Amino acid sequence: QVRLVESGGGLVQAGESLRLSCAASGDIVGAMAWYRQAPGKQRELVASITRGGGGNYADSVKGRFTISRDYAKHTTDLQMNSLKPEDTAVYYCNACQTSIFYISSICSTRGFWGQGTQVTVSS
Repeated sequence: QVRLVESGGGLVQAGESLRLSCAASGDIVGAMAWYRQAPGKQRELVASITRGGGGNYADSVKGRFTISRDYAKHTTDLQMNSLKPEDTAVYYCNACQTSIFYISSICSTRGFWGQGTQVTVSS
């Protein structure tokens, strides 16, 4: 069992930046991902990163967000720049122990989740 703890959320103005961090209780042998869920909407995949460090992004955040991993610290960060009000959501990290590539259908159902951190962007 792996425990994930997200941090770094907060209230910012549009155009500002935040850095979210997901700390794992142990080594994650597979891929990692960040999701978000806005009120009244489904949880959506924001960014994922393979075991090898390759990142993929939703079109809505491409060029503004960067996902990274620190294997020694067991952390996965999400650097969010040029934030927009539509980025407001609870952000969750997901750890996949069964695949080195992020496969949402597998990782989201079989992986581990954190409790989420709130990001609010005011206009």
